[in-house]
Amino acid sequence: MTTHAPQAAQSVTLPATLGEAVAALSAMPAAVPVAGGTDLMAAVNKGQLRPAGLVGLGRINEIRGWQYQDGHALLGAGLTHARMGRPDFAALIPALAAAARAAGPPQIRNAGTLGGNIVTAAPTGDSLPVLAALEADLVVAGPGGMREIPVTHLLAGRELLGPAELIGHVRVPLLHAPQVFLKATGRTGPGRATASVAVVLDPARRGVRCAVGAIAPMPLRPLEAERWIASLIDWDADRGLAPEALTAFGEYVAAACIPDPPGEEQLPPAVLHLRRTVAALARRALGRALS
Repeated sequence: MTTHAPQAAQSVTLPATLGEAVAALSAMPAAVPVAGGTDLMAAVNKGQLRPAGLVGLGRINEIRGWQYQDGHALLGAGLTHARMGRPDFAALIPALAAAARAAGPPQIRNAGTLGGNIVTAAPTGDSLPVLAALEADLVVAGPGGMREIPVTHLLAGRELLGPAELIGHVRVPLLHAPQVFLKATGRTGPGRATASVAVVLDPARRGVRCAVGAIAPMPLRPLEAERWIASLIDWDADRGLAPEALTAFGEYVAAACIPDPPGEEQLPPAVLHLRRTVAALARRALGRALS
């Protein structure tokens, strides 16, 4: 598990249920929960983390699948990226499946989990803008029972996981409408995003939801751009938009997420390139969703 064997975790617990995992964490507050370990063990190997113990979540079957609940999908936090990338899941939540397929090379997708992606909260986490655009909620298990919090509250630090608390499930509304995830990387093939965009249509509310990832500590929602473009869509017809409107939406999103500096200052060339990338991703994502 680590090349620093003398300083590795002193104990490893393998609970079979969420309740047992919460109890194990309550009994050893310094222990760290681990599922795929793609981020945790990398930190251990780099000497950035020295957990006193590990609580392995890999044997908890209740968080490795999903179920339907009141028009929502209740996704287990232990779902791997590889599992979410399969066709049956893609038919359920297409944008999250696309993000899972883009999460990295096969060894990362086979081990990394949805819950780990959320808890690590890396700005480049591919699932995060999708969950923000879907307005997903987290079902958290802890010593006091179960509670729900919006995923954006956790990512923004407005609500944090308490002692011995774990993300058990992610509650996602089933919109049965087009949704798209796109990302740009600094190289060809799987890699960390330099920018990513999720666009979700909500015909029932005649709304468009957009979230931009990787350019800030948490996904950004350009709410004014969402409302503006939604007002231009003919929801009762073919939902088509002129190319000029798509271009304007992309620029609106990019300017909202990467605003101009005050006064006469100019954006550095690298930041200006990033803004153009966000504009292109937003334009293409909305165009694909509408088509």
